[in-house]
Amino acid sequence: MSERFDCREAFQRTLIDLATHDERIVAVCNDSVGSSKLGAFQNAFPDRLINVGIAEQNMVGVGAGLANGGRIPFVSGAAPFLTGRALEQIKADVAYSNTNVKLCGQSPGMAYGELGPTHHSIEDLAWLRAIANLPVIVPADPVETEAVIRWAAATEGPVFIRIGRIPVRAIHGPEYTFRLGVATTLREGTDISIIACGTMVERALDAATLLAGHGVQARVLNMTTVRPLDREAIVKAASETGAIVTVEEHTVYGGLGGAVAEVVATECPVSMRLMGVPGVFAPTGSVEALFTRFALTPAGIAESALLLRRAAA
Repeated sequence: MSERFDCREAFQRTLIDLATHDERIVAVCNDSVGSSKLGAFQNAFPDRLINVGIAEQNMVGVGAGLANGGRIPFVSGAAPFLTGRALEQIKADVAYSNTNVKLCGQSPGMAYGELGPTHHSIEDLAWLRAIANLPVIVPADPVETEAVIRWAAATEGPVFIRIGRIPVRAIHGPEYTFRLGVATTLREGTDISIIACGTMVERALDAATLLAGHGVQARVLNMTTVRPLDREAIVKAASETGAIVTVEEHTVYGGLGGAVAEVVATECPVSMRLMGVPGVFAPTGSVEALFTRFALTPAGIAESALLLRRAAA
């Protein structure tokens, strides 16, 4: 079995390296040094980690103030609390004010499993995607996570980065370069397209392998940037494969699937199936049990793709 990685480790290693070479870089967290994997950063730069306690609204405001003072703050906290509790501050203090704040939503989706619905972050893409001037990025593996963190540090302006907790294998090589708003085609195919982000990308690739056993050649796109979308790649996939399945660790309302559907409906209508959490509160349970419940497995994705192809034929 391929080695698997916690993308939070790539986040903290990259942040330490960047901070070593740029004293403007600071970290701000909400009593989440451990869950954000910031312990090593705190040890290396004790005066450059600001822990505001369980006060997410204050945390985002502090980040905005630091940015206005010339720092480059990486504001890090569990995704459900960073985005849910501090949504107004994200809108007003970061996006509307165009401050150079890097929002890092840790352990998104259903990564907290047994802690249940209060800790599942399955709405964050929907409500953040609606905010103007805020890129929304969902890395799929540790290589992409590092590339996105480096891009964010070097790019002026606000950004939200969804950093996964669930171990994934590396799907990108060391030569990978992140470009905002550009999808990566990981597998070519002409029969159907699977568009995924984050933890679902490796599962989409595995589903494509299963589909090949049924004689179906699936194109797999890693849609790292949920806002702005790679509209060209979506239209190309729709026109060349005739059907699209979207897969995300998120509600099917307003996230990646909804974003892709907006493009498809207005530019190249084809049959679609949106896979994710179907408009319910995800219950308490292990991560794998939850993924199985919502068919977010390679077999579940492959079956959904086969059903869509038959329906579209």
